[in-house]
Amino acid sequence: MPAARARLGWHYLCVLWPCGWTLNHEGELSPLHGIAIENGTGTGLELTIERGAAIMKSVYGFTLLAMALVAGPLWAQGAKVYRIGALVADDQFIPAVDGFKQRMAQLGYVEGKNVVYNIQNSEGDQVALKRLGEMLVQEKPDLIVTSSTTATVTVAKLTAGSNLPVVFLSAGDPLRVVKSFASSGNNLTGMSTSSLDLIPKRMELLKNIAPKIRRVILLVDTAGIGITHERFVADAREAAKKLGLEPVLLEVKAKNAEEMKQKVPLIKRSLGDALFLPPEATVVASTEEIARQVIKEKLPHVGPNIETVKRGLLAAYSSNYHSLGQQGAVLVDKVLKGARPTDLPIEQPFKLSLLLNLKTAKAIGLDIPNDILHQADELIK
Repeated sequence: MPAARARLGWHYLCVLWPCGWTLNHEGELSPLHGIAIENGTGTGLELTIERGAAIMKSVYGFTLLAMALVAGPLWAQGAKVYRIGALVADDQFIPAVDGFKQRMAQLGYVEGKNVVYNIQNSEGDQVALKRLGEMLVQEKPDLIVTSSTTATVTVAKLTAGSNLPVVFLSAGDPLRVVKSFASSGNNLTGMSTSSLDLIPKRMELLKNIAPKIRRVILLVDTAGIGITHERFVADAREAAKKLGLEPVLLEVKAKNAEEMKQKVPLIKRSLGDALFLPPEATVVASTEEIARQVIKEKLPHVGPNIETVKRGLLAAYSSNYHSLGQQGAVLVDKVLKGARPTDLPIEQPFKLSLLLNLKTAKAIGLDIPNDILHQADELIK
């Protein structure tokens, strides 16, 4: 065998030996039983390695088995592409979805590789909300996430009695769709925004930023499907009375944002000297219109969440939707790995924030006390 052939044969031998194969003297693959290296590589030197080859084959086989056991689940996970639907009731609930997607990526779910999202926004329209919810359910995704009680109630009804997991990234009134905070008793789990639980705190905030107010207008959308209106009214009235305020009920009926915007001019200073807003999707979707009206009427007010302050309202004390979405991603990860939603308790927000809009305060002629300004997590100037 020429020296060049011997060198080539050794190169292939290094690669193929563990499998029990080498090159024969014709340069063809053949089972490894022994090898003689001659003509330029040590004439007369014969190496018999049948036993070594057998040992190497055993070691190699064991190594492959170990690799398969360790890497097998990873290969399987890589092969799976999860399909996740998302339904939100308005633009202001999008931050929850953004936070959710960001945390999902950190957990290893890379959009376009092993997860795809179908995100739908009803923009405050109840008819569109139901239609979009039906579309998502019919697509039979691996899981659906929602943001807002309104969207969650819709999807909960559409998936009732099914095994399709639903994780709500934000819901102000979770007990409308689950049995208890400890266990949903169905296919849902998720994050509470604590919106209704925070009614006393938000009413106290309203009194603190405008100490001279006496009558507070409670806006209620009787056609809304998000919160339990009876609880909102009862809790708001009780909170107002404890602070020495007289609650004045302003009931409107709006099935979508456009109808609510038409009702906004009904908010008048003649009804009261402050306004308290509910965490209802149609109200949230009309934030800019409400902001213009309260500035016109010079009414101190408190919004249902901090996103409404960023869009023009005076003040709010609430959870952070982006943070809630990140919390929700951890629940989704657990469900995708086999956990049942009913076994995952409803979670409370990790953080609550106080936002004040100083531009709006100036526009309505309100001087917010310094101690309240110092408590704010963010001041919009």
